[in-house]
Amino acid sequence: MTVITKKPESPTSHLSEEDIEQLGIELDAIRQDIIDSRGENDAAYIRKVVDVQRKLELGSRAVLLVSIFPPAWILGTAGLTIAKIIENMEIGHNVMHGQWDWMRDPKIHSTTWEWDNASTAEGWKHSHNEVHHTYTNIVGKDNDLGYGIMRVDEDQTWVPSYLIQPALNFLNMLVFEYGIAAYDLELGKNLRIPKERRPASFAQNAKNTLRKIRKQATKDYVVHPLLSGPSFLHTAAANLTANVLRNVWTHSVIMCGHFPEGVETYEKAAIPEKETRGEWYLRQMLGSANISGSKAMHFMTGNLSHQIEHHLFPDLPSNRYAEIAPKVKALFDKYDLNYHDAPLPQQVFSAWHKIVRLSLPNGWMESTNVKNLPKQLGALAKLTRADLRTRRRMLKEIEAAGAAAS
Repeated sequence: MTVITKKPESPTSHLSEEDIEQLGIELDAIRQDIIDSRGENDAAYIRKVVDVQRKLELGSRAVLLVSIFPPAWILGTAGLTIAKIIENMEIGHNVMHGQWDWMRDPKIHSTTWEWDNASTAEGWKHSHNEVHHTYTNIVGKDNDLGYGIMRVDEDQTWVPSYLIQPALNFLNMLVFEYGIAAYDLELGKNLRIPKERRPASFAQNAKNTLRKIRKQATKDYVVHPLLSGPSFLHTAAANLTANVLRNVWTHSVIMCGHFPEGVETYEKAAIPEKETRGEWYLRQMLGSANISGSKAMHFMTGNLSHQIEHHLFPDLPSNRYAEIAPKVKALFDKYDLNYHDAPLPQQVFSAWHKIVRLSLPNGWMESTNVKNLPKQLGALAKLTRADLRTRRRMLKEIEAAGAAAS
């Protein structure tokens, strides 16, 4: 994965302006077909999902009242984990995208839904819907691209601190809901700004987020454990386990949709000031990846396993993505573009491989083997201590060695 404009061969160089605009017209037609056919079946689907999720969560919490008994703890924790995943992925994420606003149901509407997560709905909708989906994979504009803590492109200058990004990503995976809350607040950026110069909205947004975190923590680690009486500690542990497992699953799904090898990134200078509909569509197509699998797997990902279709049509009902996926893939084939699709284990491995690869200087992995590993590690250690001029020279040497080795 590298900035698309700096690749030796651009995957879009064969497309004319007319091709791109025609692609946009054909994708608009797919979108309009779904809009025109939305109806009672779709409404019944989301209402059923909400009903099943709430019953599953209620039933699981009831079982956890006696979680002092191991079978009850296992059953209740498994059920609560699944309920939290469904609420976040297939319900919360998609409702807040406005996918069900056409129903005019105030109980399932993007303006009223508040999810079981550390992020506030309003904060998430701004950072995700407005920023990420507008500036998808534009380095320096799309903060979802690495959440501001990782090197996600070879074109980003390597610095020694990137060596710890695999560990940071692993930690972020475990506490993902809090990482997203910090990202929504642009916490790192705002804390580096002197207090008197921070945006006026930051303090209020931070207060709202802390209030939300306190509410979630009180529910999961105080109220429900207290209701369990003698099972207090067991119920608290069950809630913690469910939250961590939900975080790991959510993080993995999102990584698979945005970070595998072969997903394209863009530089700000290469994006037209007034991007056409076709150009925006094309960027979404090449900046996303799908996960192949069963209907159950698609459901548990909130249908974000159809990440390409979601990025093309973020406001269409998620239950329709599987229906339009073959039509979208046909357009990829027609315009000779890569439809990035692979099973979950393969996509997870690819995403983690890239995170590890980019934590190292360009070319380091390619030029390293079993025989020269001690020497390469020594060079890496020297690189971390070098002054800026020496580091630049060494980085060029390592990159050249990697190019020669590959």
